[in-house]
Amino acid sequence: MNTLSENEIAKIVLDVAFKIHSELGPGLFESVYETVLEFELRNKYNLGVQRQVAIPVVWEEVKLELGFRADMIVEHKVIVEIKSIEAIAPVHHKQLLTYLKLTGIKLGLLLNFNEELMKTGIKRIVNNL
Repeated sequence: MNTLSENEIAKIVLDVAFKIHSELGPGLFESVYETVLEFELRNKYNLGVQRQVAIPVVWEEVKLELGFRADMIVEHKVIVEIKSIEAIAPVHHKQLLTYLKLTGIKLGLLLNFNEELMKTGIKRIVNNL
């Protein structure tokens, strides 16, 4: 496992996201962007990447598997949620913040690849960072 900080990991993820968006453009399925992003992070940057990670809810000391899934967790430090939709809604911010709280991870990136310019599709969400 790398000793990169959350911000260093986020910079790599964003650099790769810009590259993917400039080469593939908007309008593809989320799974395409997720697969290419994982490939780049693993093979070019040697980062640990987990995809479709189950996020349990602990209620009264019981772990409940409720079907919440983070698209990607990089180096156990940054959650990446990938969208390819018309517009990011407030519920997407809340969902990512909840994932951060449930996992104890401090930084999340919400990436919407369906924007004309990638920079307008990036939202950074923090949890006590």
